[in-house]
Amino acid sequence: MSIEILIFIVAAILIMFLVVYVSESGRKTYQYISEQGEKLYSKVAPYTYKEMKKKIKQLGQDYTLQQYIGQVLLFSIGAGVVTYLYFYNLVTSIVYAVLAVTVVPYINYLRCKRIYSEFIFEQIQIYTTNVIMEFQTTQSFVKSLEGVYESGVLEDPVKSDVKKMIDMAYENGTINESLKYMEAKYDYYMVRNMHQLFLQITNEGAKDAGESLENMSLDIDVLVEGVYRDRIDRAAFYKKFVQFGLILYLMIGLAQIMLGDTYQSMLNLWYARLLLHIIVIINSYFLLAGTKYYNENVGAE
Repeated sequence: MSIEILIFIVAAILIMFLVVYVSESGRKTYQYISEQGEKLYSKVAPYTYKEMKKKIKQLGQDYTLQQYIGQVLLFSIGAGVVTYLYFYNLVTSIVYAVLAVTVVPYINYLRCKRIYSEFIFEQIQIYTTNVIMEFQTTQSFVKSLEGVYESGVLEDPVKSDVKKMIDMAYENGTINESLKYMEAKYDYYMVRNMHQLFLQITNEGAKDAGESLENMSLDIDVLVEGVYRDRIDRAAFYKKFVQFGLILYLMIGLAQIMLGDTYQSMLNLWYARLLLHIIVIINSYFLLAGTKYYNENVGAE
């Protein structure tokens, strides 16, 4: 068997391993969080990056200049070193290093979206729980909204939306439009169920809704507990996922050990270099897709 054929077979095996992992093993290992995501999470009402960034800064969780610089150095140096071990070509390494830096803003955007959606979820939890508590005292949905609004437990944008609900209720004389407005902005299971219960109490004039409200409160507690538990599990899994993805980059070391000095000869073959580029690109896409999934599917039920 000629060296060229051996080189081609080794490189092809590396690519096949990555493809199989992404399509089979990767799918299976992500099955747990995917199923949990379908059960626990629903899409959050859209919000702009400007709004997210402003709130992230208020929460004190925005990256500092030093952290940005650290990320840029980490991505550029890491990409440069890894690709140099693949191609032993300084120009190629510099190109990959520059491409890696361009990913930093996107990853930061995903991180901001995750933090913001988690914040919104926590505010919705506070909104539903406190409205139920207030209603048990006031026996009026609008008065309950006013009590929660004036208590100061909410923050914008949820606080402003609660104020709008109150104003709409007084303007229309009913709570129907207020409920529709809130549900349209925050499409959460616990919001819809709580509103449905209050609508039923208001329209049917239920005299004793204490038991129903208590059950609703317990359901919210169970749901929130499940979301937070899932969030912890997902974070732990994502850490292992990234570690494994980084290890895949180093598989080229195994190929170099197997081929020895012939690896340098392999780099003179255009199709061998193409296969190595495909390996790097597939693994990079794999890591980026996993990062996107982890950051986008959180913060809701």
